Amino acid sequence: MNLAIIPARGGSKRIPVKNIKEFAGKPLIAYSIIAAKNSQLFDKIIVSTDSEKVAEIAKQYGADVPFLRPEELSNDIIGTRPVTNHAIQYCVENYFEPEYSCCIYATAPFLQPKYLQSGLEKLKLQEDKSFAFSVTSFPFPIQRSLRIGESGVTPMFPESIWTRSQDLEEAYHDAGQFYWGRTKDYLSSKKIFSEHSLPVVLPRHLVQDIDTPEDWHRAELMYQAYVRGMSND
Repeated sequence: MNLAIIPARGGSKRIPVKNIKEFAGKPLIAYSIIAAKNSQLFDKIIVSTDSEKVAEIAKQYGADVPFLRPEELSNDIIGTRPVTNHAIQYCVENYFEPEYSCCIYATAPFLQPKYLQSGLEKLKLQEDKSFAFSVTSFPFPIQRSLRIGESGVTPMFPESIWTRSQDLEEAYHDAGQFYWGRTKDYLSSKKIFSEHSLPVVLPRHLVQDIDTPEDWHRAELMYQAYVRGMSND
């Protein structure tokens, strides 16, 4: 049996009520709930929130909100792992013990069911691995990144600054969409960003952080272009 956990605090300093703010016609969190449901992978989808309003909207889109998150897990300092583990433990104590658990961010409007399915398939095939999560590539070689300081502009990696782009190793970053894990490993001390994990590589046009108003505007433009492209296929 599989469990999805969608962490969604009510507060957000840079984008007020971000998780339920309307994004291209729906509350932002709705996209994550819908993708989780459409994947047909989960026996239960739990939204972990400290907000009655977030809980109300999450339920409207088909998620379960069996508790309001404890105060000690509701500040903007707490990491995602304790929140995820709290929901897993609640599920174990009150419903069932999931074999696999997946943390899905509430800020992932580009999330597609097929990538959730791919992550679980990868994890099942490689029994020596504990986690599988979404990544994407940097659009420019990080080895040629620059540092801007009081003394001017200097290369971060001087040894690579004149190397041709095609000769540099491609680098990847966390895509911020989902994190599959064997439940026993989620509840262990194993780290996700480590050799215990498998990558699910996403195309860059399906990845956009939404942390600032500028990010939000860019993400909506990307989403609208993506929807238009899909309708023209």
